[in-house]
Amino acid sequence: MRFAAIADIHGNHLALEAVLADIATQGVTDIVNLGDCFSGPLTAGRTAERLRGLAMLTVRGNHDRYLIEQAREAMHASDAAAFIQLNEEDLQWLRSLPTSAVYRDEIYLCHATPANDNIYWLESVSVEGHVFLKPLAEIEALAKGTDFPLILCGHSHIPRMVRLSDNRLIVNPGSVGCPAYDDDAPHYHKVETGHPLASYCILEKGEAGWLANFRTVAYDHMAMSCLAKENARPDWAGALATGWIS
Repeated sequence: MRFAAIADIHGNHLALEAVLADIATQGVTDIVNLGDCFSGPLTAGRTAERLRGLAMLTVRGNHDRYLIEQAREAMHASDAAAFIQLNEEDLQWLRSLPTSAVYRDEIYLCHATPANDNIYWLESVSVEGHVFLKPLAEIEALAKGTDFPLILCGHSHIPRMVRLSDNRLIVNPGSVGCPAYDDDAPHYHKVETGHPLASYCILEKGEAGWLANFRTVAYDHMAMSCLAKENARPDWAGALATGWIS
């Protein structure tokens, strides 16, 4: 059993196209999508057109939820920038997405955690703003009741896997389209991959159980960086160019 997991595209259609092409070169035909598809100052409309034409199981992320729950004037800048590019069919597609799903009877999918789409599952943030691997006991507490051998989440944009004490595996494939960002919750912090490449993961089940193959893909990230700059988002421009927040 072999498939690809993608997450956190954030309206970057060039990164999405590069990842889809790489998945095809790996001989993988099945893909799951862990949400946050469109939010950002890039190409949400083109990304929506591409995603809605694909047959893949997708769960709704927190930014997907903001696009269908909030009034435009109440949205933060990245959500508002995406919203004006989306049509009613795109928004209806978001409304149709589940908040979690089970794939092939043994793989659990959610955007962040089973109970909350806006909490890091595998990372903690200190008061000083340091992002670090969450203690195993806290990770396992969030996994209580999610009794599947493979659990997939996104949200933090950090490619990572954690093996639980009962051998369950939690995997975050990283972000397709947004390699760095800052946030003020629960404390101000920066998430930085340190590179501008698109990230995703191929999952394969063998005799030893599930294994994760994390992959990075080059694409014309400077075109997206320039677009972000044109759209008055220097923070996104720098993140897309370098993978760092200046």
